[in-house]
Amino acid sequence: MRNEKHHKGWNEIKTNDSWAIFKIMGEFVNGFEKMSKIGPCVSIFGSARTKPENKYYQLAEKVAKKIVEAGYGVITGGGPGIMEAGNKGAHLAGGTSVGLNIDLPFEQHDNPYIDQDKSLDFDYFFVRKVMFVKYSQGFVVMPGGFGTLDELFEALTLIQTHKIGKFPIILVGTDFWEGLLDWVKKTLLDSFSNISAKDLDLIHLVDTEDEVIEILDLFYKESGLSPNF
Repeated sequence: MRNEKHHKGWNEIKTNDSWAIFKIMGEFVNGFEKMSKIGPCVSIFGSARTKPENKYYQLAEKVAKKIVEAGYGVITGGGPGIMEAGNKGAHLAGGTSVGLNIDLPFEQHDNPYIDQDKSLDFDYFFVRKVMFVKYSQGFVVMPGGFGTLDELFEALTLIQTHKIGKFPIILVGTDFWEGLLDWVKKTLLDSFSNISAKDLDLIHLVDTEDEVIEILDLFYKESGLSPNF
């Protein structure tokens, strides 16, 4: 039997939106309750499509291992690819491994390296992003696609507008990120003056796990803060 398309009327849309509020509230409450017990961590962002044999998968695993050895916890998006590598590195190093999974029609599924009591599932991207930002003390951004860019620019915007603290944003992979940073400087800054020169200071570009830890440790030393774990 052919499925007939159902076009929602305006009243039905309004009713569905009203009930969606409760689901959104539920995701926020559940997220706040679980994440507040974990404490702030360092978030690792990157592509779900990156395979284990890829050099950036292996580097993300090393980065996560170094992060937990330095006393921090690791948060990822909970899925495959770079996210799996981040959780794997944290898990194998005996550290805190958090996964914020999102329900998607493709790519996304839980990876096996998330701590059993630290795996959260979300239907709404914006609720999930709040959890990343609220409970992260730093952002490590590996090569990725649209979702990774969304998370990167969300963090930059919130720091730029003083909505969150000035935590480190560390891009890993010169060969991947250099072109984007050149465009940001030449087009956004030099040609159109759509950002300030000091905004570029929010971003660090590195290629090794040791450089990631150096930036995190220097930030917390200068800020008088310390890791949470």
